[in-house]
Amino acid sequence: MIVMKFGGSSVKDAVSIDRVIKIIQEHLPLNPVIVVSAMGKTTRNLLGAGALASEGKTGEALGQLAAIEAYHHAELSQLVEDHRNSPVFSLMAGYFSEMHDLVKGLAILKEFSPRSQDAMAAYGELLSSVILAAGLASRGVKVQLLDSRTLMITDDHFTAAEPIEETSQARMCAALLPELEGGRTPVMQGYIGATLAGATTTLGFEGSDFTATFVGAALDVKAIQIWKDVPGLMSADPAVIPDAQTIPAATCDEMAELTYFGAKLLHPRAVWPAAQKRIPVQIFNSWHPQDAGTIIQESAVTAPQGVRSIAFKRGLALLHVVSNRRQPISEFMKGVLDVLDRHRVTPDLTAISSMHCRLALDANLPFERFLPELHRLGAVEIERGKASICLVGQGLTQQPGIAALALGAIPDLRLDLISQGSSPNSLMMVFDETHLETGLKRIHRQFFERDT
Repeated sequence: MIVMKFGGSSVKDAVSIDRVIKIIQEHLPLNPVIVVSAMGKTTRNLLGAGALASEGKTGEALGQLAAIEAYHHAELSQLVEDHRNSPVFSLMAGYFSEMHDLVKGLAILKEFSPRSQDAMAAYGELLSSVILAAGLASRGVKVQLLDSRTLMITDDHFTAAEPIEETSQARMCAALLPELEGGRTPVMQGYIGATLAGATTTLGFEGSDFTATFVGAALDVKAIQIWKDVPGLMSADPAVIPDAQTIPAATCDEMAELTYFGAKLLHPRAVWPAAQKRIPVQIFNSWHPQDAGTIIQESAVTAPQGVRSIAFKRGLALLHVVSNRRQPISEFMKGVLDVLDRHRVTPDLTAISSMHCRLALDANLPFERFLPELHRLGAVEIERGKASICLVGQGLTQQPGIAALALGAIPDLRLDLISQGSSPNSLMMVFDETHLETGLKRIHRQFFERDT
């Protein structure tokens, strides 16, 4: 068995879905479970419609839904003959009827709560999975469409739900294994789930990757394939570094750090379910399925230059807290971290000394919610417009000279924070966002382009 997950760009239209169907057909001997994301920017458009409705702009919201409906039916018509008389047409009509009712309800309530956001966003995956399953069936594949809301059972932390592990694993095995044993190809949605009470939830941005690895771990499959529109893991983001190189292999630890520190290849949590079962995760390009891609597994040969890849993040803020000296140093440190924990704030980087605490955080956080609590501990200052660069490589801190090479590439750039040693695999720097591209290009040249 394998799991094959296809991202939104891989199923964005009929041409892309037809390509995906051919890829799936080639892998049918491996008994795949298919996990699919919403088509293109559907999730964003659905949330936009919900937001418009909550602002009282019901007509605009319904117009946006009509555009989404027209688009999905147009793509379906290219994949399934006489699609208006097919069962999938009726199923999609039911989904859009539910969406219309939801939009009208949001317009009455004048709010778009996290629970409502999840209810609206889920329809993107439901629609794409229906269309993909119909396309597979029209080409002779024995397919079984399943609803992930009956399989991925989560807590009620809407927009960022966590699976109830044992319950979800048991339901997945009970539902998926009989289909595979019967020679059918299950198709299910990524990103979405439901509480035990049946309320729809989502797993957070790009949560389909996490769904795929969670399913793979539950079934103990041979491999988990993540199909995207990129060649695999790159030495840096090719949008900034056009000469970035494809990395053939990386370790689970490296991938987890890269995603946490800004790499967009996988959901940050997606690595761990597979790592715990020692299941390799393979990243392929759906536009060029013959390419080797990248394999992520328990171990890999150390990168020759010491750095596997370089990640970055824009839109950071530096939070500086200076103790008011009214409590011992240990209590000051604990107090700062306790405030962040209560508000579910996770810093990218933390530096603490006797009286000072500096943290690199997402600049879009609702600071007004927790700053009053921090003010009780001391003076607070926020610096916005920051960015980070993170070098990641297996055992990076064990290799002498890495920090010297990195800093030597940017001698004229002022650093706000630097961290090496908190993880054995990373070196992170924070500085003004205006210097990000310059710093990234110089550091990439230092480690990946010196021999070219």
